[in-house]
Amino acid sequence: MARISLDSPNSLPGIPLSVLSVPMENKYKCQQCLQVLRKPVQAQCGHRFCVHCFKQLTSTGPKPCEACQQEEIYEEPMSILNSNEAFPDNAAGREIASLPARCLNQGCSWTGSIKEYETQHEGRCELERVQCEACQASILLKDKDRHNERECEERTLNCKYCKLTFNFKEIKAHDEICVKFPLQCKDCGKKKIPREKFSDHIKSCPKSKSACLFSEVGCKSVIENGKISEHEHSSTMEHLRLLLPMVLSMTRSRSEASSAGEWQEDSGLGLYRAPDEGSGAAASTSSNDLDKKVSALENIVCVLNREVERNSVTLEAFAHQHRLDQEKMENLSNRVRQLERTVTMRDLQLSETEQLLRELQHCTYDGVFVWKITEFSRRRQDAVAGRAPAMFSPAFYSSKYGYKMCLRLYLNGDGTGRGTHLSLFFVVMKGKCDALLKWPFSQKVTLMLLDQNNREHIIDAFRPDVSSTSFQRPISEMNIASGCPLFCPLPKLAGKGPYLRDDTIFIKAIVDLTGL
Repeated sequence: MARISLDSPNSLPGIPLSVLSVPMENKYKCQQCLQVLRKPVQAQCGHRFCVHCFKQLTSTGPKPCEACQQEEIYEEPMSILNSNEAFPDNAAGREIASLPARCLNQGCSWTGSIKEYETQHEGRCELERVQCEACQASILLKDKDRHNERECEERTLNCKYCKLTFNFKEIKAHDEICVKFPLQCKDCGKKKIPREKFSDHIKSCPKSKSACLFSEVGCKSVIENGKISEHEHSSTMEHLRLLLPMVLSMTRSRSEASSAGEWQEDSGLGLYRAPDEGSGAAASTSSNDLDKKVSALENIVCVLNREVERNSVTLEAFAHQHRLDQEKMENLSNRVRQLERTVTMRDLQLSETEQLLRELQHCTYDGVFVWKITEFSRRRQDAVAGRAPAMFSPAFYSSKYGYKMCLRLYLNGDGTGRGTHLSLFFVVMKGKCDALLKWPFSQKVTLMLLDQNNREHIIDAFRPDVSSTSFQRPISEMNIASGCPLFCPLPKLAGKGPYLRDDTIFIKAIVDLTGL
């Protein structure tokens, strides 16, 4: 019989029974999933299976047919399921393809044949419920695009102001620190002022209010920036009135100091004012001088007050800008730390994914592993120099849930073979299903250096010493290596021998699966 093709990566299990519009005949039922056969194959015992189900059943090797056992017709070797003895049942496939079908999704009235259901409707029905890959929510297929663009809590968006990319949950927090986010001036009503330019606008906004320059002497007015000059002009008398007590205080102090020199002492008669014919003129002159000085002082006070107010406003603006800058810097620092943590996590995830991908590329699950070693000359030089004396192969398995193993190779030898032989060792590794396996490991191991002319391979085999710690259930990531320190003499790898071609060698390991 022709070998069944099991290479379809997107094969699916059987079609649900409820898709059929008529009662299903037993010959159309998969003996594994008990659903309608999808791409049916027939085993040598006569029972039919979906290609997906048969692939799963025989993935770890031949299996007895449970349907034969249930029907009490089990007979070896006919009842052994083997991919080499199965073939596609095209006749049953054509019969099933013509059966009437209907859509299972609630609200969908589609009907047709099984073939039309598989090729035209399955997975395309707009009323089918699917799971969002980001937020895991269950949604209708017809709503998937709208959900991804507008509703998904885990979707990514670009900030419409600064164009940076954020998770939807973070976009609101970003709006609070976005330097391009538009703000509105409460004083003048101007809109769409970028946050980075808002402080400059506040300084120059004609509607923004500030205290009068004469607030230090009692003016309570708060004026718009554009009307300060108008206020100072219209309130000159009020400002002078507020300054008057200060000026009078200065005048009284000066008068008291001047009048103290006008009293004279008359012996025996006490204090009296000395008569002076020119006292009136002198007093008048002194009063005029005092008025001029008071006026000058008043002007000086006004100028000083104005300068103080200007400096105060400037200082306040600088302080406000400093606070904004500090907040911006703190927000940016927090964002940088957050991005650094995210990048670190992504790098770690990427490294783990790359390691897993490398393992999966070379991984086998049948106890047979071929290890291709390129750049042999360079690797051997590294081994001789002591930079990399040993190298490990990717892991391989005895079955999908079986023993995990790898090889360890010394290109310049190890122990008794150092400098003269290629040393090859077998290593039992810690696996995910070790608790289900039989310990100690006791399967025969065959190690081979392949002749690339396929004539005379170098072969060494051994059966594990069950008392050795190398073959007990691993406690750490891998046990102590055990194998062949004198595996292959190094001269065999020199020149143009059949084992080394294009600077590449091939090593093969075979684990006997008998008894597993």
